[in-house]
Amino acid sequence: MQKIGFDNKKYLSLQSEKIQERIDSFGDKLYLEFGGKLFDDYHASRVLPGFEPDSKIKMLLKMKAIAEILVVISANDIIKNKYRSDLGITYDADVIRLIDIFKSKGLYVGSVVINMYQPQPAVDGFIKRLENLDIPVYKHYPIEGYPSDMPKIVSEEGYGKNEYIPTSRKLIIVTAPGPGSGKMATCLSQLYHENLRGVKAGYAKFETFPIWNLPLSHPVNLAYEAATADLNDVNMIDPYHLEKYGTLAVNYNRDVAIFPVVSAMLEKILGYSPYHSPTDMGVNMAGNCIIDDEICSNASKNEIIRRYYGALCDAKKGRLSKDVVGKLELLMRKSEISVDDRKTVAAALERSQSVNGDPAVAIELENGKIVTGKTGDLLGASAACLLNALKMLGGIDEDIDLISPTIIEPIQKLKVKHMGAINPRLHTDEVLMALSICAVSDPKAKKAVAQLDKLKNCEVHSTVMLAHIDERTFKSLGMHLTCEPERQVALTE
Repeated sequence: MQKIGFDNKKYLSLQSEKIQERIDSFGDKLYLEFGGKLFDDYHASRVLPGFEPDSKIKMLLKMKAIAEILVVISANDIIKNKYRSDLGITYDADVIRLIDIFKSKGLYVGSVVINMYQPQPAVDGFIKRLENLDIPVYKHYPIEGYPSDMPKIVSEEGYGKNEYIPTSRKLIIVTAPGPGSGKMATCLSQLYHENLRGVKAGYAKFETFPIWNLPLSHPVNLAYEAATADLNDVNMIDPYHLEKYGTLAVNYNRDVAIFPVVSAMLEKILGYSPYHSPTDMGVNMAGNCIIDDEICSNASKNEIIRRYYGALCDAKKGRLSKDVVGKLELLMRKSEISVDDRKTVAAALERSQSVNGDPAVAIELENGKIVTGKTGDLLGASAACLLNALKMLGGIDEDIDLISPTIIEPIQKLKVKHMGAINPRLHTDEVLMALSICAVSDPKAKKAVAQLDKLKNCEVHSTVMLAHIDERTFKSLGMHLTCEPERQVALTE
């Protein structure tokens, strides 16, 4: 059982309360920017054990009668083919995934905004795809001098150039596949256009990280910096909050930089700004719901190490700058941690050395025991390790073959002879399917399958970068995977 450091029930109650208060404080409409993931917030669930990934969606369902969702995606992210590492899909694919999920939950999705629009085949192709799905699309453009040139930004040459997005409900939820998509800019642009139309609209942020009432160098806040290292986000003391209230509050550089713009916009709409600092804009009760600081701190340190390994692999694949890796190394030093603190790393490397450098994988179970697996003739290292973990969890003798070679060999033949595969070894998903079939007639295999839920939140490390299918299987099981930034010499696909 995972140790809990966060009270999710209390969080839902406090957060809902604060959002309703903010809605009531404005007139006709509230644009509520949702920071982080509106759905599948796995980062929050990893650094705040007890936080449920779908907490925000549960909250919105209580307000769905007055809520409308507006999804924002940056044209730059479409062009760069940016992807969500936790799901292994691109941002544009995630926009459609999110829309489908929202609609299936009974939430109203009004439109999609293409921020920083520029005519490019990939961008225009995505717009066409959305239009074919009967999803309204609007374009917002780059503004020269943003965010410092206030007179230009708040003018016909700034926000005025953006397409106005018609909305029909009181609460507008502005969300995106990931950070840096342009949610705040979209909200501010809409406030400008609503004001021209005589609509009294307000703005607020539903932001989970950084947690304003935790110290600047708290591991939970450092883990947020690690998660956004590619955006050059930096946590900092909110200078406006300190000046107004004489108390320390943590925010981050982009919110601090944009605050004068937000304040000026609100003055235009309401005649005054209700906010004295970026922290005031936020609706964030997460810090009040941490019930065990040590558990959350340790979880956050583990997350920083995982982010470091993720950056190493992405840099190796050419997806990320090496500067990001350097920033994560600094965050590890600031947190006084190293890769040696991840037990699975040493175990996997040691197993690999014992088999002449062949790929190896290690899994740390909830009880702290380490299980390893190596590449063999029939199974890849990931599949072998997964089976070994299920054996240990089920108290099954490690020498027992849960899947007979007579079952594996026909699958290999099918893969190579009929499906065009080069590597005959079974991947993790194939092993689990084969094991499930065996479980129909073999009590031991059935017992092993029954252990799958116990793998959730277990740590995994591989001495080589895994095939996408193996990465996806571990993530589907709720396991936390890291890999050495080494390409596998042996065939992996």
